[in-house]
Amino acid sequence: MNYNSKIVKVKKDPGHGSHIPPIYMTSTFVFNNVQEGADRFAGTDSGFMYTRLGNPTVRELEEKVAELEFAEGCLAFSSGMAAITGCLMGILQAGDQLIAHTALYGATHAFITKTLKKFGVEVTLVPFKTAEELEPHITARTKAIYFETPSNPTLSLVDIKSVADLAKQNGILTVVDNTFLSPYLQNPLLLGIDIVVHSATKYLSGHGYLIGGLVVANNHIIDPMRKEVQKNMGAVMSPMDAWLLYQGIRTLHIRMDRSQENAKILAERLEKHAAIKEVFFPGLSSFADNEIMQKQMKGPGAMISFVVNGGYEAGVRLMNNVKLCTLAVSLGDVGTLIQHPASMTHAIIPKEERETAGIWDGLVRFSVGIEDVEDIWTDLEAALS
Repeated sequence: MNYNSKIVKVKKDPGHGSHIPPIYMTSTFVFNNVQEGADRFAGTDSGFMYTRLGNPTVRELEEKVAELEFAEGCLAFSSGMAAITGCLMGILQAGDQLIAHTALYGATHAFITKTLKKFGVEVTLVPFKTAEELEPHITARTKAIYFETPSNPTLSLVDIKSVADLAKQNGILTVVDNTFLSPYLQNPLLLGIDIVVHSATKYLSGHGYLIGGLVVANNHIIDPMRKEVQKNMGAVMSPMDAWLLYQGIRTLHIRMDRSQENAKILAERLEKHAAIKEVFFPGLSSFADNEIMQKQMKGPGAMISFVVNGGYEAGVRLMNNVKLCTLAVSLGDVGTLIQHPASMTHAIIPKEERETAGIWDGLVRFSVGIEDVEDIWTDLEAALS
């Protein structure tokens, strides 16, 4: 079975044969008798009890995503940040050390550097691309390594297999945020990573109408996380959002192909534009991490970051002059989205730390959609002028 057929394949509804899986919009489930209820709470009966603890629509989605990421299990959360926080709180405890990349989404950075530290977890931020740069920071207390690749918003890459191999040698768990590429373009678990997280709000949904997050791993990690973390946090995905996400995944490959085709054309033009200082896009031959991309990615994706001449003020002017491109945070939508990290998604990070991670004041994050590429370029070029 090829990858595209894995995405579009839909299981037949066992109840009535519906082509599209039904939505089980219910908070609770009826037991035939007390013994059946007791067995379900004891875990000897796999039936459903209460939607916070499991729901058929949500479970169908989880099975689909696990299949796409070549994993045994998946947990669907109410948001990408719920997935990230649930995952890290599930694998870390007081006294552990977490090594994380310096270039991270702003809320992730805030959670690990502020909230996790309150619970006695030591956090070490390291700018690494390979295991060689990471190894000196490993201690006897290192429990997990966390990174994004491509990173948000600099698009820098990390050699996944290199880091996974080093971690396994030291008994360390690895967590990769795969949001920017989706399972269609990158599969970290096949390269040795233990856990993958997604903001399902982005490419997996693709239509900007839901918030969701996913943790994907094999069952020895997923099962205790489901019972001990998600159950008690309660940050579960709703049946409606799970159903919508399932439908979005059916067109993932088509949307990704079109948007990354547009992105390549736009990145090449931006690279030649007089108003642009630098362009970061994995599909460019000039991209610093192009060699890593060739090793682990099936395509460059559709995210572009570029630095405009003139710094912070120039970035703001560009944002205020786009018309077709939508000035909004988030990414992975069918429509093109543009935003200014220094004033928006990464404003929470102190300027010195932002710049250490390569997030300059003039950096613009550009999520390329599926519109006609000439329409996108006309709008962008006019705004740059």
